Amino acid sequence: MKLYGYWRSSAAYRVRIALNLKNIEVESIPVHLVKNGGEQHSLEYENLNPTHLVPTLVDGDLVLNQSLAIIEYLDNKFPVTPLYPNNYAEKAIVQGLTLDIACEIHPVNNLRVQQYLVNELNCDEPAKLQWSHYWMGKGFTALEKKLAKTAGLYCFGDIVTMADLCLVPQVYNANRFKLDMTSFPLINSIVERCNQLPAFIKSLPENQADAL
Repeated sequence: MKLYGYWRSSAAYRVRIALNLKNIEVESIPVHLVKNGGEQHSLEYENLNPTHLVPTLVDGDLVLNQSLAIIEYLDNKFPVTPLYPNNYAEKAIVQGLTLDIACEIHPVNNLRVQQYLVNELNCDEPAKLQWSHYWMGKGFTALEKKLAKTAGLYCFGDIVTMADLCLVPQVYNANRFKLDMTSFPLINSIVERCNQLPAFIKSLPENQADAL
């Protein structure tokens, strides 16, 4: 099994957490998203993943992209340490929280979106940050309210779920973008608890071999 990723990619970060929670060994293959114009645009990688995005998981003849699909695959193939509750209604709640983060908050942080703001729309750094902060803040505000109804130690009760795997990298991104997170105490407390777990520590961007 091979995982193509980038140390600071929040989508790859999610997959690393899942792998480490389940103690799955993979070969990590770095794809530098900036060096040489972005190694994700190379013909070799495009043949593997035409979206020019990371991560990509290769398991034998199976090639998967999209972090949530990869994690779902891993969760089904390696059911030890499940990432969803057994109850179908509770699973749907966790899926909703997961998609709130992965589909509503994360995309505005994506490198190609940020590059488009600068290169095509001529946004300077303050304007780009203002735009990013607005949309991230809007997403976190809604999420904080939802978590008030679902959270225990983690996003859903006292078990680590797929929602936590998405939340931790997203908050890492928000801090990197210098978003003021003081308005989200519940989110911050969940992330703090997650980051005390060995699987999350091992998955931190700065703990990756390709970290700069």
